Amino acid sequence: MTRSTFKDEALAVTANDYRHITATFTRRTGLDWHAPTPPQLGAGTRLSVVIPACDTAHSLAPVLDALAEQHTAATVEVIAVDDASTDATTELLAAHPRVDRAVRLHARSGAGAARNVGVHLATGDTIVFLDADMVLRDHVLADVAARARHHTVLVGFRNNIPYLADANGYPVVPPGEPDLDADHRVRWTPPANVSMFYTGQVYPTPFVGRPLQGTRDFIDLGNGRTYYDWDLPRMAVTALVAVPRRVVLDVGGFHPAFGAEGWGAEDTYFGAALIGHGCFVIPLRQARGWHIDPPDPAAAWKAKLAGVAPRIALYRQLCAQPKPTGRAADLAERAGNLLRKAETLR
Repeated sequence: MTRSTFKDEALAVTANDYRHITATFTRRTGLDWHAPTPPQLGAGTRLSVVIPACDTAHSLAPVLDALAEQHTAATVEVIAVDDASTDATTELLAAHPRVDRAVRLHARSGAGAARNVGVHLATGDTIVFLDADMVLRDHVLADVAARARHHTVLVGFRNNIPYLADANGYPVVPPGEPDLDADHRVRWTPPANVSMFYTGQVYPTPFVGRPLQGTRDFIDLGNGRTYYDWDLPRMAVTALVAVPRRVVLDVGGFHPAFGAEGWGAEDTYFGAALIGHGCFVIPLRQARGWHIDPPDPAAAWKAKLAGVAPRIALYRQLCAQPKPTGRAADLAERAGNLLRKAETLR
């Protein structure tokens, strides 16, 4: 018997034409799918915001303050998992009143493991994964709460800004809405004559690509199709994405093989797992955040990029295996093992 591979077979037969979902929402509410949402539309929804944090003291305060200022009738819990930080991250999480639950892991375990612990602790029906350097506009959780369904992966966007602090040391965040065009999934400028990480494609001349527009808001990425170097799993970036907790548990959360070292690919594989489960990946153009760069962004990117190649190789190996399912008990065991040595902060 030939074993069914995940990426080449499961994803190839999974479409992403979600227009029946967006049309039903508009008929029910009279609201455009991409419009900022009145708070009351999220009533009855239970959201768990899960934040992995590792040495993010430079950005964490405005992230948590923005969560405290969200205008939504949804029930919202904020769960933060400190991945053995060595700066003031631990103290900030322990003190901030908007954090409902916070733990500090005994040893560095990686963002994926930290997110899994947060999912294990969560009680909401929808998990909102949020990075500890993403400052949301005040309508974003209402946008998510009104649209979340049992089979939707709701994708938000980010606008990178440099780290600047005011006289009190508080990070400066611009007023107004972040620029949608600033996200690389919206406006993409690949370098010329450089091999792309995921596909190995090389483009001889620079150009401006528009993945969001060129794929009709990701619809045309279903059935394993691509837009240049982009495919559907890569659109589910965990800087800001909302997913059904039930599905996260079934696929086993973030795969433990990615570990604590390096950066990238663990969320791509997670996105593939969700798609293979039958979820639709749907952008929310209005759900945006200011993404605060670290104080030394050049050094941070150098460190990140150094470990990308082996992680993408691991991603390919995992995608050659059958799609993950029935792995809730495995996630619970891994998270429980980390929690036994963790420190409770809140």
